[in-house]
Amino acid sequence: MISDLPKTSQEFMQLPWTSIQSFYDELANRPLSADTVERWLLDWTALHQLWDESYWRLYVAVTVDTTDQEAERRYNAFLDDIYTQAQEADQRLKEVLLASGLRPPGFDMPLRNMQAEARLFRPANLPLLASELKLGNDYERIMGTQTIEWDGVETTLLQLQQVFQEPDRERRERAWRLAAERQLADREAINDLWVQQMDLRRQMAANADLPDFRAFMWQKRLRFDYTPRDCYSFHRAIEEAVVPAASKRYEQRRRRLGVERLRPWDLDVDPYARPPLRPFKTIAELEEKTSAIFHRVDPQLGDYFERMRQGGLLDLDNRKGKATGGYCTDFNAVRLPFIFANSVGVHEDVQTMLHEGGHAFHAFESAALPYYQQRDVSYEFAEVASMGMELLASPYLTSDHGGFYTPQESAQARADNLEDFLLFWPYMAVVDAFQHWAYENHDLGSDPAQCDAKWVELWDRFMPGVDWSGFEQEKATGWQRKPHIHSDPFYYVEYGLALLGAVQVFRNALQDQAAAVASYRKALSLGYTASLPQLFAAAGVRFAFDAATLRQAVGLMLETIERLEAEDR
Repeated sequence: MISDLPKTSQEFMQLPWTSIQSFYDELANRPLSADTVERWLLDWTALHQLWDESYWRLYVAVTVDTTDQEAERRYNAFLDDIYTQAQEADQRLKEVLLASGLRPPGFDMPLRNMQAEARLFRPANLPLLASELKLGNDYERIMGTQTIEWDGVETTLLQLQQVFQEPDRERRERAWRLAAERQLADREAINDLWVQQMDLRRQMAANADLPDFRAFMWQKRLRFDYTPRDCYSFHRAIEEAVVPAASKRYEQRRRRLGVERLRPWDLDVDPYARPPLRPFKTIAELEEKTSAIFHRVDPQLGDYFERMRQGGLLDLDNRKGKATGGYCTDFNAVRLPFIFANSVGVHEDVQTMLHEGGHAFHAFESAALPYYQQRDVSYEFAEVASMGMELLASPYLTSDHGGFYTPQESAQARADNLEDFLLFWPYMAVVDAFQHWAYENHDLGSDPAQCDAKWVELWDRFMPGVDWSGFEQEKATGWQRKPHIHSDPFYYVEYGLALLGAVQVFRNALQDQAAAVASYRKALSLGYTASLPQLFAAAGVRFAFDAATLRQAVGLMLETIERLEAEDR
């Protein structure tokens, strides 16, 4: 009986599949009508949330320590014994609901999504999906164990970020060369994983009767509001509206540094020779000051973050064996988010906290929606939540607001962040265009040498301004070092689309910060009960791909950067 469901995911993890299946069987066989559908959806939600949270808690365990063999064993066992079976059982319930013809209130978007998922679902793909997740974990383990010896100490490559901000150019170059050499040492291992991933992905598309993996992922990612053609338009718009502005910023950096050629190790050092920003010394300080900033943006958001601090829902320090990157996931059974980061004491760590905090607030704001399908938000708008929070929080970075910096340092940090956003669009175009090419041309995309060549072609198209001569192999293998390509395919254009929305949120905040925050929170509370254009509109912005909208955003960003740089000087 559903009433016998465990209360926690920790208890649920101990159940064999036969016990879990009995809950699904009960729901599948229960009479469904207009009078019973809401109770049925609530019971389905309770069951789904338990296995979903079980998966994410096991995933967190293997990312916080990629060397924990017991955690990996439990994660893989769950994938083998529970994950695929639960997905198949969930699909059965989707088909029951669709066959009923019932349309519960607030369920239009979830029904649309279910119809697409039903068309895509094939039992033969379930073990392939589990294998793909395992290969993704293999990739994370490779990346998470990359270290070098620096100043006599074993150092993760992320910890070198501080070195790349030092004024000593020779020291920066030496660190960069050592890191690049270490990354290239894993080149063949990553190539081997890539070939396996491409084979799996081709088979998944074929099993679903689709022409290629891009078509498979378009449906899997529920992209109803734009097409691959729109992505190509977005790439061209970036090339037209952003690349020239980015090239000028690179040239300004070269002149300010007084170097003949801008090299890869010159991109993080301050061009005005100011000391690097060192916003915090301990993780406790990072948490405390981030909390103060969120309270200034909105007291309720600050309270949300405090719940995470008190509830052990943060893992923020960088250490050997920890997976790279940062993420926020939801523990759906308790309806609480979890933030994972790799903080080493640089300003990028502050931006990561603001970014992932935005994701966490999305989970909090939409938690009141009764059904899990309503809270499974679109990635494109999820990234508006995160990038929008980076910009909404930016006025409160100063110590007089409880933040990290003096007014001059804050101006520096804000200008640098806006420049990073500006420079991100061309990089995003490289990553997205690479994936379109790889899956449109699957045989070529399965050949690592062809991937190297395509990456260089796209890099030269979108990323002029930095001289990579003498480091052709390091440049060509850049695709190996973008985790999304390997572990989360076709999840990257969302950042570019969302950034355009976030800059519009920022524009609104410059006119009325309180109103912009209120609209932002209202849009987050909708979860996935509205279409993508409707969610953007609720936040007071427009969902767009065109050069004209990009040009307006770039103009605002450059104007703000120049103002902040004047304040800093």
